[in-house]
Amino acid sequence: MPTMRTLNMGTDEVSAEEFYRDPPDGVRVNMVASLDGAAAFDGRVRPLSDAVDHQLLRALRTYADVVLVGAGTIRAERYGPAVLTEEQSRYRLERWGQDAPPPIAVVTRTGNIPLDTPLFTGDVRPLVITSQRTATERGAALEEAADIVVAGEDTVEMPSLIAALRDRGLRRILCEGGPTLLDDLVMHDLVDEMCLTVAPRLAGPQPQQATAGPTLTAPRTLSLQHVLTHDDFLYLRYGRVR
Repeated sequence: MPTMRTLNMGTDEVSAEEFYRDPPDGVRVNMVASLDGAAAFDGRVRPLSDAVDHQLLRALRTYADVVLVGAGTIRAERYGPAVLTEEQSRYRLERWGQDAPPPIAVVTRTGNIPLDTPLFTGDVRPLVITSQRTATERGAALEEAADIVVAGEDTVEMPSLIAALRDRGLRRILCEGGPTLLDDLVMHDLVDEMCLTVAPRLAGPQPQQATAGPTLTAPRTLSLQHVLTHDDFLYLRYGRVR
């Protein structure tokens, strides 16, 4: 029976220890959506988010080995490195023997990443996951700011991407989008858990990035694990049907 609970801001702090500390050995996705299905407003997630959603993002990073993000999201949101509280760092040290925040892993097919974003100025060196072709063409510039991970010859291949991260010991993978990266993971049946914040917002028409390629013959089914609510927001957690 899924858990249902109303959060009290300032006392629950998302109740991360209770509700999120058991990440899958695989891919956990964390995203936000409006009531009418938009993943962003005017190209950014922040207008759809709230304080508890921000807490949730930080909490989920506490339990991750790596944070996986598409290059488009990095550009739109001006991503910075993962930052943890002292308590979160202490938790990681006690549980896994290392207190550093998880690295951000940027997925890019073209290598078109602005290296002046805050992401490349932190203490934890980010990863750039790309194809062999792009690594050959753009690798010299990217290697000055990040570690290059090759996952495919001419394009980024999702199974190779996951395998490459696991080879580095990065097994608890937190994907923060965007929608194109999520589509690729779903297409290859690589999503083990979905944490979805449903915002009480109507976004209206938003630019949609068209994706070409194969589609699923049937939707994949997940099982509801909990529903948390605060201030008309819903925080849903779904897992694989076992």
